[in-house]
Amino acid sequence: MFLMFIFGIVSCKQTASENKAEINSEENSDTKKQVQDKMAAYLMVYFKDNDHSLHMALSKDGKSFTDINEGKAVIAGDTIAEQKGIRDPHIYRGPEGNFYLAMTDLHIFAKLDGLRETEWQREGEKYGWGNNRGFVLMKSKDLIHWSKANVRLDQSFDGFDEVGAAWAPETIFDKKAGKFMLYYTMRTGNERNQMYYSYVNKEFDSLLSPPQLIFDYPKEVSYIDADISEIGDKFHMFYTPHDGTPGIKQAVSSEINKGYQYQEKWIDEEPQASEAPNVWKIIGEDKWILMYDIYGIQPHNFGFLETTDFENFKNLGHFNEGVMKATNFSSPKHGAVIHLSQKEAEKLADHWNFDF
Repeated sequence: MFLMFIFGIVSCKQTASENKAEINSEENSDTKKQVQDKMAAYLMVYFKDNDHSLHMALSKDGKSFTDINEGKAVIAGDTIAEQKGIRDPHIYRGPEGNFYLAMTDLHIFAKLDGLRETEWQREGEKYGWGNNRGFVLMKSKDLIHWSKANVRLDQSFDGFDEVGAAWAPETIFDKKAGKFMLYYTMRTGNERNQMYYSYVNKEFDSLLSPPQLIFDYPKEVSYIDADISEIGDKFHMFYTPHDGTPGIKQAVSSEINKGYQYQEKWIDEEPQASEAPNVWKIIGEDKWILMYDIYGIQPHNFGFLETTDFENFKNLGHFNEGVMKATNFSSPKHGAVIHLSQKEAEKLADHWNFDF
């Protein structure tokens, strides 16, 4: 199913094929100028447990974020998801300048909210916590008008009927393959969660290849929530192993979808469980911020680290407990941040009557 949304307004489907030549052609189009504009702002996407919907916040410095809709959702989960709720939103800017949203199609309180008669879509004893099978994929040129597709692994490929969960999808462009790559957490039945990848078509509405393991944790535990950043000639993957108290570790490779080398070191310093790492660069500086979701505390909050070399990390504390600020929202879950140009940020803010 493929629909066109203006934050909930339906339109029509367009189709085309996926290949490297098309991506390169689109890179040479007028939209490439948008990518080359000087970046001047930051956009954070996140969700909340109480509404299972998409939220957005803007920042001028990458440290103080203000929600563009005063803490209310900008896209309601029940308008886009098969399960009437989304989790784990990730946003990515493609090489041609378009924006790509990938989200888990899952509502963990659907029974409580009267959306289904059972706790999960399928029996928990066989398929485990959550036990969803798919994602919500969205694409936009302007962060306002979005295409939308519901993609299920069991419906996309033969042999995946027993998918037990499909969580935390993220997008990256594989320059060597000339394709977008979606990487995510998946399990079979109620076995351990592991991290996989598939290639995605140009329209961002279907998967081109079945799940392939992207990294094999050396211990027989679940490991989830990969976030990959290309830094120089290396790919840095931060992720969450359930190896004791869940937290953040790093693996590094010279290739985007294989060869990640295990590192024993825990990156975060949280005494309570953390997940959902995400990295962004401070504009104009050789500094990066690593954000993560501390779900083991109440109320939920984000933690932050700063690094210049991806070996040493400075603890910046939590939202509103240090230099990082959430000015008009609280209890965010599983966020991601990208850069915007001043023009892009102002256009998005104007749409939501937000003074930026």
